[in-house]
Amino acid sequence: MNNIKILVVGESTLCVEFGNRIAADINAGIRDLNQRINAEKIAGVVETVPTFRSLMVYYDCQKTSHKKMTKKIKQLLRQLAVETTTEKVIIEIPVCYDAEFSPDMQNVCAHTKLSREEVIALHSGTDYLIYMLGFLPGFAYLGGMDKRLYTPRLATPRVKIEAGAVGIGGEQTGIYPLASPGGWQLIGKTPVKPYDPNREKPLLYQAGQYIRFVPINAAEYASIESQVAQGLYSCKKY
Repeated sequence: MNNIKILVVGESTLCVEFGNRIAADINAGIRDLNQRINAEKIAGVVETVPTFRSLMVYYDCQKTSHKKMTKKIKQLLRQLAVETTTEKVIIEIPVCYDAEFSPDMQNVCAHTKLSREEVIALHSGTDYLIYMLGFLPGFAYLGGMDKRLYTPRLATPRVKIEAGAVGIGGEQTGIYPLASPGGWQLIGKTPVKPYDPNREKPLLYQAGQYIRFVPINAAEYASIESQVAQGLYSCKKY
């Protein structure tokens, strides 16, 4: 944490840059600082936005100044724990990898030289750290995918990908929380909703937690989908 930089992005924005790599320890520091800033309720702070390796701090320049914000952030940085002691929270996400939900599985198998069974085992055999949320409401940027699964994005993106689709894009994997265009290789689908504006808590997870994909079959998918529609399903969390 010795190389942290506080950069001026605009007249009312600071960027606290923790490093130039994507790593769990860097992200832990970012989450720690973010929590401290929000807990302090610092006068003038409008919003904080954590990313892979930095924290954006937006403030009202009529209520505070660059000098005051920088001083306060430096004070909080000195308080950061050397090691994170945050409890690991895992959310299980059921995923059906059957052919009807995995149109690009053959592409992934051909590129990785792995069988369908091996791809599923590797993909569901990791706890993925949620580094940040972005792009779409509930879209989690995950870290920790096995290098053997790395597969380039599609040469021509799809115009529409259904909500719940699970894909691989280069070194990353993730869930499309809403229907949208996209170029990731689709290898499965979840019946749960990462984002639901009608839920008491619209977002199913948050940065700093972990996602674990759990393979299910088509019958289980249909059952869970029905429960989700009735508001009766809850993902396992521990």
